[in-house]
Amino acid sequence: MSSTSQTPAPAAAVTPAQPKVRRRRGIRRLNTRDRVVVALLLGIPLLLDLVFVWFPAIGTVLLSFTKWNGVGSLHTKTCQPNMPSILNNGCWYGVQNYHQAATIYPEFWPAVRHNLIWLAVFVLIATPLGMLFAVLIDRGIRGSRMYQSILFLPVMLSLALVGIIWEFMYSQNFGLINTVIGRNGNDNAIDWLGNPHLNLWAVLVEATWRQAGYVMVLYLAGLKAVDPTLREAALMDGANAWQTFWRVIFPVMRPINIVIMVVTVIESLRAFDLVYITNKGINGLELLSVLVTSNIVGETQRVGFGSALGVVLLVISLVPISIFLYQTFRREESR
Repeated sequence: MSSTSQTPAPAAAVTPAQPKVRRRRGIRRLNTRDRVVVALLLGIPLLLDLVFVWFPAIGTVLLSFTKWNGVGSLHTKTCQPNMPSILNNGCWYGVQNYHQAATIYPEFWPAVRHNLIWLAVFVLIATPLGMLFAVLIDRGIRGSRMYQSILFLPVMLSLALVGIIWEFMYSQNFGLINTVIGRNGNDNAIDWLGNPHLNLWAVLVEATWRQAGYVMVLYLAGLKAVDPTLREAALMDGANAWQTFWRVIFPVMRPINIVIMVVTVIESLRAFDLVYITNKGINGLELLSVLVTSNIVGETQRVGFGSALGVVLLVISLVPISIFLYQTFRREESR
């Protein structure tokens, strides 16, 4: 009987556990010079923003609760209703400035209405017109460079110069428009800028002429950034040019749309130059920005009341922007 001897397998060599080596990423510590550079790059813009934006904004809100003509110092005392205006200066007035603006100031509500009309014209006419120009130029039509320069030319001009140019166009006796329609220098000449029923719409034509070119440039930048493969895929699926733009290109330009919406609201509510050049914002051209200027630096010099009008203008401008941004970001989060 044969027996097989089993030799035990050699025991595996026991090696001590190797410690885990933690590799630390190389982090370069900032030296003193780097910290100074970073502090300057961040601190200077922040300081300028605080000095020229936030401090004036907060100061305007505080001044809106005072009765102050810009001369003398502000006091903590409350204004006395029966005290003469000269002595009753630099005191806290509460919400009386806002109450007076909404109740007894005759130019307030017409100015609010005109600002809303200005905003509606920019949103419904100037912005679509600028988008149309951008789409046509982006398609590479013949002479697109020339058209782009012509349409962008009003943006390069100051609003004061734009107003002066259109004053010659609207002149009652020697204007180009009255000459073309045959009403130049006679009793039937149209007073485009003097008639309170026409001057607002005449000035809106000037503003739209400039705003459309500005919107065109923004949309051109957005169209150039769109991936060309999206157009090719839409064409392969049988979409026409209209469907390609609205269902493929336009949704991709959502960031540009947000920028244009914000810029449109700001430009429409801060309108000042054109109406002030035309007739100093009176006789049918009342705007909140003009009322703010006339009360703060005009003959009345009611700084507190003018500041209250400025706060109202700020609130009106923030409401549509906040709603639009909230709806936009809410849709993006729901996706």
